[in-house]
This record gives sequence, C-alpha cells and structure tokens, in this order.
Amino acid sequence: MMDEARRYIELILSETPREIRLMEVCGTHTVSISRMGIRPLLLPKIRLISGPGCPVCVTAEEDIDKAFQLIDKGATLLTFGDMMRVPSGGETLYHRKSRGADVRVVYSPIDAVRFAKLNPQKLCVFLGVGFETTAPTVAGAMELAFKDKLKNFFVLSLMKTMPIPLRFISSHPDLRVDGFILPGHVSTIIGRKAYEFIAEEFSIPAVISGFEPQDILVNLRELVRLVSSKEARIVNGYRRAVRENGNEDARALLYKYFEPADAIWRGIGLLEGSGLKIRDEFAFMDAEIQFELQRRKIKQVKGCKCGEVILGAKVPTDCPFFGKSCTPLTPLGPCMISSEGTCAAYYKYGS
Repeated sequence: MMDEARRYIELILSETPREIRLMEVCGTHTVSISRMGIRPLLLPKIRLISGPGCPVCVTAEEDIDKAFQLIDKGATLLTFGDMMRVPSGGETLYHRKSRGADVRVVYSPIDAVRFAKLNPQKLCVFLGVGFETTAPTVAGAMELAFKDKLKNFFVLSLMKTMPIPLRFISSHPDLRVDGFILPGHVSTIIGRKAYEFIAEEFSIPAVISGFEPQDILVNLRELVRLVSSKEARIVNGYRRAVRENGNEDARALLYKYFEPADAIWRGIGLLEGSGLKIRDEFAFMDAEIQFELQRRKIKQVKGCKCGEVILGAKVPTDCPFFGKSCTPLTPLGPCMISSEGTCAAYYKYGS
C-alpha cells in the first residue's frame, strides 16, 4: 500500500508544473495527511497548509471564559473532552474541576439531555462547540429537551459555520491559497453548492474529499489538475456521502433552533454572520441570556502562533514554543490540545 501511495504521489508531482499552496480546511484531514506522511513527500512543489477546520482551535479565549462564568454561577457544565484542556487566562476546565466545579465530559449532546433529566435539581449547561456537522445534533438535543419540558437544560452556543471563514481566507491579500481540500463531514450537511462562491468570486478551485488515504490522494490529484489548468470549479470527490444540496432535513432542524450571528474566531477576529445563536423563541434554553454572561477581555499567551497556524499563515514549527514549552502534556494553545489540532498532528506524526 505504501509503495503504491508513493508512486501515486510521484505521479501527482510529475503533473504539477509550478509550486502551489493547497489548504486542507478540516482538522480531520490534517490528522489523516500527517498520519500518512503525505505532507513532506509533496515538498517543495506542493505545500499543504492547514485551515480553520478544528472547532476547538478556533474557539476564542473570551468564549472559554463564558464557561468559567457559568461555573461561578453554580451551573453544571457538560462538554466534549477536548474542551477540558483549552486554556483561557491561564486556567482550564480541568483546573476548575480539580477545585470542585461540577464539570462533566459527555460523548454527545443527547447524553447532556439525559443527565439533565436524571438530575432535575441541577442547572445543566451543554457547551456547544462545532461546525455544521455538530450543530444539528445540538438542535436535536434541544428538541428532545423541549418535548420533555425540561426546565434545567441550557446550551451555551459557541458553534460556527464554515463558508464565511473560507470567504475571508479567499479574499485575504496576504493568504495565498491556490486550492482548497474541503471538509467531507461538513459538506454532508451543507452540500457542494454552498462552496460555489469560492470558484465564482475568487477563481479558486476546490475538491470535497473523504478521509481515507485513497480519498485524499485521488482528490489531491484532481485539485492539482484544476489548479494547473486554471479551472475554477468545486468538485464533489465524496459522492458516497455528499449531495449537491447537502442534508436538507438536518439543516431544517438546525435552523429551527439557531440563526446566524456574529462570532469571534481565534486568529481571525469577528466574522459577521459566521456563528450560530439560539433563536429568540427558545431563549429559555440560551445559557448566555439566562445566566447573563459577559464578554470579558482575556490576557493572551504572548508568542503563541496558534491563530496564524489556523489561517495557514504559519506552520507549527514556526512557533518558538512548539515541541519545547508547548507539547501535548503542557499545551499553551488549542492547536496542541485538540485531537484535530495542527500542532498536535505535527508533534505526533512529524512535520
């Protein structure tokens, strides 16, 4: 298999007439590419850079601080495991838990609803972090809580949507991207057509890819062909899962409970309409409103390059902390914490 993959990579390189920069948007792609050792084999002709597709990594420190405020107000916080170690102001949810805070790791939003139902005396808040893939499941949990008439279940929505940051990157004068490898699982929800603006407005080609080695290599070759021929199209290379218009039922459920809102992205800043807020008619489940949370200014870790890594402006090895004071055991930023983080992938599998 490895020999076959190497031969295929040699074929791709032979078809690449000039040096190009391709961005794999999704954190799962970043891990798969790193694990397979594809990245260094493509250099120097093809430089694969990572994008803002790790939901934990793009969550701003000010939003993590809102989770701390919930704890201070006596809430039981239910969250995915990756969020436990993300620092904000020098501390994490693990630190708070070690000092007695009621913070619990769950594997799905439905688990959070079940916990709330079994513990009616607790004010239970699910920390909603993710993109269009996760958001419908959070909406589904809210639907279940609504039907069960739970009065103690809330959601802190820190969820975001993918097209708007791709527009930001495509239009940024200092971020040269010749082509995008688009996330397969987000695309199952939003569909191929959601990305057409990338080709139509910015003349940048892109390919939606699955995550298996064959998926990535075949779609990488197709993307190189598009870039080389200056053919700006959005190609669906993951047809077994992605449709033209995505999953309309999932989106209907999502937008029953959420609506677009402005959101702060780590490394980018404010992107209008790129977040998801709970609709006014379901404000009784909105933790931000019910607990009167504030956006507080948080002191940043000086020198951490996570924000620039998210944009593809730098690679992890450009950071002076990488592999030294910042490791998976002693992470300074979320790019080294999340299982989909670029720094974690570079550290584990090599740069």
